[in-house]
Amino acid sequence: MSTQKFDYNEHPHRRYNPLIGEWVLVSPHRAKRPWQGQEENDLEEEKLQYDPSCYLCPGNTRSNGVVNKQYTDVYVFDNDFPSLLQVDVEMPEETNPLFRIEPQKGINRVICFSPRHDLTLPEMEVEAIEKVVEAWKAQYLDLGGKEFINHVQIFENKGAVMGCSNPHPHGQIWSQSSIPTLVAKTQANLKKHYEANGTSLLADYLKAELERKERIVVENEHFAVVVPFWAIWPFETLIISKRHFGNITEMTKEERKAFAAIIKANTVRYDNLFKTSFPYSSGIHQTPTDGEEHPEWHFHMHFYPPLLRSATVKKFMVGYEMMAEAQRDISPEKSAAMLRELPEVHYKKLTNNII
Repeated sequence: MSTQKFDYNEHPHRRYNPLIGEWVLVSPHRAKRPWQGQEENDLEEEKLQYDPSCYLCPGNTRSNGVVNKQYTDVYVFDNDFPSLLQVDVEMPEETNPLFRIEPQKGINRVICFSPRHDLTLPEMEVEAIEKVVEAWKAQYLDLGGKEFINHVQIFENKGAVMGCSNPHPHGQIWSQSSIPTLVAKTQANLKKHYEANGTSLLADYLKAELERKERIVVENEHFAVVVPFWAIWPFETLIISKRHFGNITEMTKEERKAFAAIIKANTVRYDNLFKTSFPYSSGIHQTPTDGEEHPEWHFHMHFYPPLLRSATVKKFMVGYEMMAEAQRDISPEKSAAMLRELPEVHYKKLTNNII
C-alpha cells in the first residue's frame, strides 16, 4: 500500500488537548458524507421587546412569587431553583473507597444581560456588553470572597438546542465549595507547564497561533479568538487574553472594553454563519477563589456551539464519543476560515440595510 503525504483536511488523525490532557479524533474526510439524520427545527419566532409572560423581563413575577426589579441594563438575582444550597450537612461515615462522597455547598445566580427580551449578546451594543462584563467581575468578587466558595463558574446556555429554558438574554453563575472536575484538570495541566517552563501555557499557545494565523478567527489589541487546535465541537472557539493574567478582576478598563468587543465580534460571526440565532454553551475559566496563589492560570473563555452543517443540522456526542474519545469531522482550520471570512455586521442589519 502506497504512503500518502499527510493532509490534515483529508486524513484522519488525533490531536492532543494540553488543557485537559485528552485526545480528540479528527476525521475530516467524513464531512463529505450525505446527511440523512435528525435536523433541528429552525423556526425562529419573532420576539417581543417585552414579554408579559417571561419570568425574566423587568417588573414581571417569577414562578416563586418574587417580582423582578424594573431594571434598565443588567440584573442579577439568586436562582429560584439552585443546584447548590448554602446548608451544612452531617455526612454518614463510609469506609469503602468505592463509594466516596463529599458534601457540596454553593450559591447559584442568574444574570439577565438586558431588559430587552428580543436581544442576544451579538445583537447588543459593545457598551451594553461591557456592563455584563462589569457584572461578571462584581459577582466573581462577591461570591469568590465568601469563605466557603472556592470556585466561581460564569456561563451561558444560548438557545433551546442547548437546553435553555427561557429565551430572555441571560446567563448563570454557579459558585461552589470544591473545584469542579474539568477546572481541576485544566489547573493541573496549566501548573505542570508553568512549573516546567516558567511561562503560561495559553500565552505560549496563543503566540504560536498568532504566528501561524491558520486558526485565528478575529483579534483586537487585548484578545484573540481561535478555533483551538484540539477543538471538539464543529465551530468551537476560545477567547484568550494576550496579556497573562488570571481572572476578570485583573483586567484594565481598556481590556474590559476589548473583551466586550471580542465577545460581540465572535458571536456575530456565529449568527452570520447560518443566518440564525446560533446556539452555544460558553463559559469563563479563570483562577479559583480558594485563597491560593495561581500564577499558572491564564484568563480564557470557551464557546461550544453544536451546529454542524446548517441551522438545522446538529453535532451529537454519541456512540464512539461516549464510549471511546471525542471526535470531529470538519477540521479546525476549515472552521476557522469559515468564521474568519464572515462579516462583522449582524446579518439582520445587513438584511434590513441598517449599518
